Amino acid sequence: MSTPLAMAGASGLSEYGIEGMGVVSTPAAEGHASVSADGRRIVWGAIDREGGAGGMDLWQATLRDGRWQDPAPLALNSAANEFDPMLSPDGRWLYFYSNRDGGFGGDDLYRAEVMADGGFGPAENLGDGVNSAGDEWAPMPGPHAGQLLFASDGHGGAGRHDLFVASWRDGRFADPRPLPGAVNTAADEFDAAWIGDGGALVFARSREANAAPVRVFVSRCEDDGYTVGEPLSLSFNTAEAVTFAPAPDWHKPGELLVSGVARAPRAGKLDIYRTVTPRTEGDGGCLNPAR
Repeated sequence: MSTPLAMAGASGLSEYGIEGMGVVSTPAAEGHASVSADGRRIVWGAIDREGGAGGMDLWQATLRDGRWQDPAPLALNSAANEFDPMLSPDGRWLYFYSNRDGGFGGDDLYRAEVMADGGFGPAENLGDGVNSAGDEWAPMPGPHAGQLLFASDGHGGAGRHDLFVASWRDGRFADPRPLPGAVNTAADEFDAAWIGDGGALVFARSREANAAPVRVFVSRCEDDGYTVGEPLSLSFNTAEAVTFAPAPDWHKPGELLVSGVARAPRAGKLDIYRTVTPRTEGDGGCLNPAR
């Protein structure tokens, strides 16, 4: 099975293109994709896709002859849910969340080592330095080494899921702190990714995640705090739709992967699309771990 890779570069994107028709984006519901820094691998989450372990699973495909090919579920999948995969920029780790047994409650953050043969090592729970009795979602490493951005409803904050950043200390991620500024609200904020050098942020916001419409926003760092955000300029990213999981393509920093439902092209219930990374700049004071 193969399909053309969506749009070779940002210059070829009039607005957006579907990613991997029939391979990555299929009649099932797919979301939250991550492309490796060498551009040879894509990993994404799928819901009730035939061939998976059931429920929410992680899938991957590889690039051959300019096409995503050979889609397959990861051996990391369990009878529980696995979702929100994100490869680290250095190619060493695959981060994701799961509600498998043995966690700290709800959805926990995990990572697995990326192996030279294309497989993955065993799943490692990131521990109680970031995981709580609530739900943790959407782990996003970088842009500076030793930082992890994620969403949680178990560490306090402004309400529901908020965005936090943890630091690598003594062999684990710990000391999660809410992102400074106005970006966290009484709604759910999740699926966040830094763009540029951390001076701006893309993320999803919903009045109630998994039950209400979801929209992607862009926030700038101003006066050492992130703004509440403005909607990402994308035609299907509307107040009534479901658009989420903005993630940078580590191989093509000028391009952004996002999940949602466009009028066309369309493959299934939720598809993965490629668009241009917003050219939004802010100051550099929002990533100070001492805040």
